[in-house]
Amino acid sequence: MTTTPPRTPPRTPPRTPPRTPPRPSAAPAKRPRARLRPAALTLLAWLAGILFVLPVAWMALTSFHAEPDAATNPPSFTAPLTLDSYREFFGLNGGASPWPPLINSTTASVCSTLLVLLLALPAAYALSIRRVERWRDVMFFFLSTKMLPLVAGLLPVYLIAKNTGLLDNVWLLVILFTAMNLPIAVWMMQSFLAEVPASLIEAAQIDGARLPVVLARVVAPIAAPGIAATALICFIFSWNEMLFARVLTGVTAETAPVFLTGFITSQGLFLAKVSAASLVISLPVLAAGFAAQDKLVQGLSLGAVK
Repeated sequence: MTTTPPRTPPRTPPRTPPRTPPRPSAAPAKRPRARLRPAALTLLAWLAGILFVLPVAWMALTSFHAEPDAATNPPSFTAPLTLDSYREFFGLNGGASPWPPLINSTTASVCSTLLVLLLALPAAYALSIRRVERWRDVMFFFLSTKMLPLVAGLLPVYLIAKNTGLLDNVWLLVILFTAMNLPIAVWMMQSFLAEVPASLIEAAQIDGARLPVVLARVVAPIAAPGIAATALICFIFSWNEMLFARVLTGVTAETAPVFLTGFITSQGLFLAKVSAASLVISLPVLAAGFAAQDKLVQGLSLGAVK
């Protein structure tokens, strides 16, 4: 008698859990915030720009007021405008002429800036493209020269200038401004020249170009924005320097910032006259910055984005 094996029940496929619909992404909820960020940054940029421009605008408006109107507190914006402060600054009413100090400042600033560029370009080339041994120590040495306070070197420089007969000489300021700005120029131009392609320099050397030709015709045109930014910063530092100019100059080599301090007398502070003098003296720096603003932005951002 044969027995049949028990039938096994058919296997039922496992039930798969129902798929839950995907949750909607939260991107649409973040869109208003993403749109608000550029608007907020734009508003902050405008506020920062207004805060920087407001003192200059107030100084310009005060320079066109008479002294009684300029001394009011709060300042009067509806007072009549006049050019008396500018007439007194330019010596049209019998005062001292500002042209010799302006010429001295221009001579010292321009000559020192040119010397700085002539000295900093080969040094930056040696520290960035054709690096010398222990070039990091050389860069630290340049930086360490800026750690000494200016007041600490004032007395030795004064004694040297007195013994060499260079007191009240504009060329002494040229030498000092060159020495003061050279470390900054080397540091800036070293980073700018590091972005110059080495293949172009090697191609020029294969064609027989020597170092002066390479610097003038290959490196300088490529690093022109960085050189312009360096020149502008050195010019501004030289134009605004007053400590050494105040001590080392007298009448012949008096600079514009030193001439400006002559308007602050024991009789009081004449706001209109000081505002007019400050505006005129700051015009060369503002003009230089406005003329080279595109080069300045390109030079300061050179190498920031690869």
